[in-house]
Amino acid sequence: LDRLVGLSMLIVASAVFLYYTIWTLFMPFVDEDHTLHSLFPPRVWAIRIPVILIILFSTVVGSFLSVVMIRSNRKKALKAQQKKAS
Repeated sequence: LDRLVGLSMLIVASAVFLYYTIWTLFMPFVDEDHTLHSLFPPRVWAIRIPVILIILFSTVVGSFLSVVMIRSNRKKALKAQQKKAS
């Protein structure tokens, strides 16, 4: 099952990479009225999508680190109070 999941993730990642590469590197050289342009969103989204994903990823990682640090400080404070009390 692990190999199947890994293979499917590799195939999806390769397909996304190939699509994005064709969209950003090759489509600017194709005429605007060509039918291939109907398969891709406007070029402005080639920048917006990665920026949005980077901001989202940074927000998730920052939130996770904040929660971990807050919980860690609470545990340290509880241990300090218990030591002080005994």
